[in-house]
Amino acid sequence: MKTKPFLTFFGFFLCCFALGQNWTKYNELRAEAFQLYENKEYLKSGLKYSEAFTVFGNNSLPEDRYNAACSWALANEIDSAFIQLFNIAEKWNFMGYDHMITDMDLRSLYKDRRWNKVIEIVKSNKERAEATIDKYLAATLDTVYFAYFEYRTQINSIAEKYGWESPEFKSLRDKMAINDSLNIIKVKAILDKYGWLGTDIVGELGNTTLWLVIQDSDLSTQEKYLPMMRQAYKNGKASGVHLSYLEDRCALRQGKRQIYGSFTGRDMETNLSYVLPLEDPDNVDKRRSELGLPPLSEYLTQYQIKWDVEQYKKDLPSIEAKEKGKQKY
Repeated sequence: MKTKPFLTFFGFFLCCFALGQNWTKYNELRAEAFQLYENKEYLKSGLKYSEAFTVFGNNSLPEDRYNAACSWALANEIDSAFIQLFNIAEKWNFMGYDHMITDMDLRSLYKDRRWNKVIEIVKSNKERAEATIDKYLAATLDTVYFAYFEYRTQINSIAEKYGWESPEFKSLRDKMAINDSLNIIKVKAILDKYGWLGTDIVGELGNTTLWLVIQDSDLSTQEKYLPMMRQAYKNGKASGVHLSYLEDRCALRQGKRQIYGSFTGRDMETNLSYVLPLEDPDNVDKRRSELGLPPLSEYLTQYQIKWDVEQYKKDLPSIEAKEKGKQKY
């Protein structure tokens, strides 16, 4: 089974937006499948993963296909395991060769003639992807990425156990702030020297890390590097999804309306989510399409928001009044 995500956390999180409107159900089923694996109910786990893929129109995330293969292999359903492995090797260019050849969940597949074939495809994917990678820069950004999430993954558990105002939570927040300050120094140094590096130089994880750190930096830093990221997108060195998030966050922080509708707010009285102030709502899907993004109506299903542009235009003045003076984004 996986030991760490094969997609970056944000890659995983953002990818789901483009895969259709059944993400909520898919997420529930994949969580059930993983829990069944943890409980050593491998056949049920494999079947639950298949159910998730069907709900999602036979779409999926590669890490879920890999995990399904592990469950099938442990259930001694060899054919089903290979179907999943060939899927990610051939369609997703999966390149987790080192992990795959040491993953004992797959040991029942070793003697099958298909094992060497799928391994060769994965190895070829890895070698092709790493041909132009700057290993030093990629490793540096990998370190930054895992440092970024080291304390963030503890936020909910610490808050639930000790409370949001507890000394324990304050300590966690302080550690996170120190980590973030060190991360921004490293990322700024790379951007100032090399510019915005694409996946061909620093890999998917490294490329995402550049955006992730800038996305969570102060406004002046975001304003400095946003033009660089715009050019990187034009050059195929940055993701349209990532650019839309940085554009919208900068706009909101500047007191303007967002462009792509990336950010939502929540009414604490009604417990309903809404789209934060959005420029020219009538043409938002046109702008989103230019960056390769799905329609706003699909994106907003993640927040249980039904997009009605005419109603939104009526609600916009009250939304702006509600958000006025808030320090966030």
